[in-house]
Amino acid sequence: MTMRDAASQLLEPFLGAQLGLRRALDVGLRRALDIVCAGVAAFVFAPVMLIVTLAIWIESGRPILFSQLRLGQNGRPFRMYKFRKFRPDCDNHGCPLTVEGDGRLTAIGRVLAASKLDELPQLWNVLRGDMSLVGPRPESLAFTDCFRNGFEKVHEHRPGLFGPCQVMFRHESTLYPPGAAAVEFYRQVLFPAKAKIDIAYFSRRTLVSDLGWILRGVWMIVAGSRIETALGGQLTGKLGEHRWL
Repeated sequence: MTMRDAASQLLEPFLGAQLGLRRALDVGLRRALDIVCAGVAAFVFAPVMLIVTLAIWIESGRPILFSQLRLGQNGRPFRMYKFRKFRPDCDNHGCPLTVEGDGRLTAIGRVLAASKLDELPQLWNVLRGDMSLVGPRPESLAFTDCFRNGFEKVHEHRPGLFGPCQVMFRHESTLYPPGAAAVEFYRQVLFPAKAKIDIAYFSRRTLVSDLGWILRGVWMIVAGSRIETALGGQLTGKLGEHRWL
């Protein structure tokens, strides 16, 4: 054994402990950021949430909130909350996706879907620790089987309100080709595209880059930009490989 090998063996436990400490510090800072920002956002947007609550109640009554089990970190299900966009007679057994011109949307629901204000109740999920400010979007249990062949790596990260896919696919409902089976299109085209983006980003994320995606996400909502319009052409082009064309 050389002197270098001996030194490496002696330093290995120290380096491992240092790496573990750095990861624990990163997780702690990220969680602190989640709590502070979600708390401030809940306070700032409380009047908006009150207005949305009244608008939903006046238009179509209760329930005000929509809740559904979603896949969280390590694939553990958790109950996610949104403002209700669909008619109150719609249940969780319908199509798990919202498509352009979805007949289940109420008038208020269309505004909420376009503005993303329906996601404000997820600040509670962030405060509870089910979600983070930045992370992959939590998928419906209907797509549990999609997390295979390497895509299960997405579950290593806590789902979030903001992130690359939330920005790039902000108007996801417009990407479904007319006449295509929405669920099948999502499984074969949109889900793999989003999973690859998430795996590439979250394997090298930093707090600074996360803050950047939060700012981009807020700007997208305020400015109403459609980055994914260009992306949509690329995704639609992949449809030629599938049987519905």
